[in-house]
Amino acid sequence: MSAPKKYHFDVTMTCSGCSGAVERVLKKLDGVDSYDVSLEKQSVDVVTSQPYETVYNTIAKTGKKINGGQEVTA
Repeated sequence: MSAPKKYHFDVTMTCSGCSGAVERVLKKLDGVDSYDVSLEKQSVDVVTSQPYETVYNTIAKTGKKINGGQEVTA
């Protein structure tokens, strides 16, 4: 696996059930070192060795609208 990268996604979440759904799929994804799902900020930050597309598609499986995403560099 490659070195961990940090990704930031803007995700439309309207309730704790929405953010909980995103947390559940990220928890099951191999190679995720950490994640932060913020209902208040409508954002998801993920540190993982998985490629961007894999993380994006995993979040998209929840049915939540992803308004944007990017790799975050230090």
